[in-house]
Amino acid sequence: MISILKKKNLNIWKTNTFMTKIYIDSDIILDLLTKRNDYQSSADLFTRISNSQYTGYTSPIVFANVHYIMSKYEGKKKSIQNLVKLRRLLSILAIDEEIIDQALLADAVDFEDSIQYIASEKNLMDFIITRNKKDYKKSVVPALTAFEFLKIKVITQL
Repeated sequence: MISILKKKNLNIWKTNTFMTKIYIDSDIILDLLTKRNDYQSSADLFTRISNSQYTGYTSPIVFANVHYIMSKYEGKKKSIQNLVKLRRLLSILAIDEEIIDQALLADAVDFEDSIQYIASEKNLMDFIITRNKKDYKKSVVPALTAFEFLKIKVITQL
């Protein structure tokens, strides 16, 4: 799991994994693709994933939601092209009956978010990267914005 150290006003996170595993929420992907909100942090995050500094994951739900929204912005063809590029960078977490059953019993405001944080927990993600941290208050996995994540120092400790 993860431990947090505060040292000289710097956040230092220790993980017990070889490479830091981050779950990417749909808003981060949409920021990247539409160049909205904190686009630069999202772009920097995906650059680091593409350079193998971190391992990026998302869910089938995120891919479906991003495709739906991007199809409205840029059309189906362009949406699929972007998702093919993203798929080369991100692994997809499986959503199974166990995750759905746990999400149904979770006392969460948003069922979809509970599916995603339970999948992140089950798959031992180190962080959830989202613009809407309040959606992940019940998650055991720490939720950070892309900007916050890029500012911290992650130390792998095996």
